[in-house]
Amino acid sequence: MNDLEGVVLSVSVAAVVGAMGAVALFVLARHRVALAATLAPLVVVGSVAAGVYASARAMFLSGTDSTTVLLLLLATVPVALAVGLVLTARIRTVTTQAAAEKAAAERDREVEVRRREMVAWVSHDLRTPLAAVRALAEALEDGVGPVDEHVPRILAENRRMAAMVDDLLALSRLQSPTATLRREPVAVADLASDAVASTQPLAESGGVILAWDVTDPVVTSLDAQQVGRALENLLVNAIRHTGPGGTVRVAVACEEDAAGAATVVIAVEDECGGIPEADLDRVFEAGWRSSGARTPERGESPGSGAGLGLSIVRGVAEAHEGTATVANLGGGCRFTLRLPA
Repeated sequence: MNDLEGVVLSVSVAAVVGAMGAVALFVLARHRVALAATLAPLVVVGSVAAGVYASARAMFLSGTDSTTVLLLLLATVPVALAVGLVLTARIRTVTTQAAAEKAAAERDREVEVRRREMVAWVSHDLRTPLAAVRALAEALEDGVGPVDEHVPRILAENRRMAAMVDDLLALSRLQSPTATLRREPVAVADLASDAVASTQPLAESGGVILAWDVTDPVVTSLDAQQVGRALENLLVNAIRHTGPGGTVRVAVACEEDAAGAATVVIAVEDECGGIPEADLDRVFEAGWRSSGARTPERGESPGSGAGLGLSIVRGVAEAHEGTATVANLGGGCRFTLRLPA
C-alpha cells in the first residue's frame, strides 16, 4: 500500500469512528449534557487513533510496532479527559452566568414595568383630588357655594392625597435595598387588636361587622409599626369590599411546619364576592386594577383595585422573610400573612 492509499484509509476510518462517536454524543447530550461535553475530546482522540492504527496495520507494520503506535495514541486519553473536564466546568460556568444574567435582566424589566405602572397609577389618581381641590378653591375665590361645605371637602381631598403619598413613601422604603426593620418582641394579638380598633369606625360607617379570633397568644420579634400597617391595610381593603351587613374576620394563630419551625399566621377573611382566579396572582401588584366581579369599593367605580395598600402588605411580609397570599373562600377572600416566629 502506498502513502496515498494509507492516508485515504486513515481518513476514512477516522471519519467513520468520529461520526459514530458524534451520534452517540448527540444522543447522550439529550439527557446528560455535562457528561457529553466531558466525553467529546475522547471522540476526537478515538477517531484519530482508529485512523492511524488502521493505516499502520494496512502498511504491514509488525504487531509490536502497531501496538506501540496504539499505546502512544491511547496515552493521550487522560489528557483528553482532562480537557473535557475543563471544558465541562467552563460550559457550566458560562451557562450559569448566562442564566443569572438573563434572570437579572428579567427581574429588572419586571421592576421597571411595575415602577412605570405605579407612577402612572399614582399620577392618575392624584389628578382627581387635585382637580377637586382646584375646583373648590376657585369656587371659593369666586364666591360661589357655601364655605362651610367647600372647606371640609378640600380638607378631605387633602387627606386623601396625603394618604397616597404616605403609601408611596412606605412602599419605596420597603423596596429599598438599604431598608432595615426595627424588630422588637411584640404580642401579635395586641397588633391585631389595635388594627381592629383603628378600622372599627370605617366598618361601622359601612355597616360591616368586625370579628376576630386569637388562637394562640403569640409573642415574636418583628417591626410592630410595619406589621401593624400591613394589618390595617388588609382590614381596610376587606371592609371597603364587603357590603353592608357583611362580616370581616381576623384570626391570629401559630403553626409549625414539618421541620418544627414556628410561623405566625394572620388571616383576614371578607365577603367581597371573590376574585377571578386569573387575577389572584396580581392583587399585590402596585396600582393593579381588577376587572372581575369583585364587589367594588364603596364610593369607587367597579374595577378599582387596592392601590398600594396590598403592595405594602406584600413588602412587609417579604421584609420579614414571610409571605402574603390570597385565596377565594366561599363568597369572599382570605388574605393570609405568614411571618417567621
